[in-house]
Amino acid sequence: MRSVGWCGRVVAAAFGLAFIVSAAAAQQPGRIRGEIVKRDADVLAVKTRDGATLNVKIDAKTRVSALVKASLADIKTDTFIGIAGMPRPDGGIEAFSIHIFLPAQRGVVPDRTGPWDARPGSTMTNAYVESAVTAKDGETLKVKYKDGEKTIVVSPQTAIAAAAKGDASELKSGAQVIIFGWDKQADGSILAKTMYVGRGLTPAM
Repeated sequence: MRSVGWCGRVVAAAFGLAFIVSAAAAQQPGRIRGEIVKRDADVLAVKTRDGATLNVKIDAKTRVSALVKASLADIKTDTFIGIAGMPRPDGGIEAFSIHIFLPAQRGVVPDRTGPWDARPGSTMTNAYVESAVTAKDGETLKVKYKDGEKTIVVSPQTAIAAAAKGDASELKSGAQVIIFGWDKQADGSILAKTMYVGRGLTPAM
């Protein structure tokens, strides 16, 4: 943002996606997803997906990155992606969201799989694409991460986005956001540390 360079913002956001959190954040219930309904200087009124409204503060250290619409055509061999999905009985994952990491995030974001809080029982897998096979109802990706590999089923309903440079000017009424790192404040508000803003889309992860 104002005092933090772009690379610092995207790297910090990447850590959020890769489940790296501070001790304080580890005690929080999870990520915050919702729509900005009002902005007053550095305070955002965010209506969460469960209907609650939170006052979210931002400051010079808040790291803001964007998500932009992408497609399967943007996912090629060796692309580093994050897959939010539901485990399948065969050990694979049915993806409901895929985001494409920036080149600067390679080697910084750990490649691994683990629990995710977008849906009950969902997982997040950060991995490199090894191959893709077109099927009649979508596409199957074979991906590899440090400790293993997965088969990812991508359907026409899978939301696909790419990380992009963003800043606090995009945090305005109507914008959809997902906040990864945050601290609870004494007045009941939260201070956002790391967040994505959807550029014409709702973050699906």
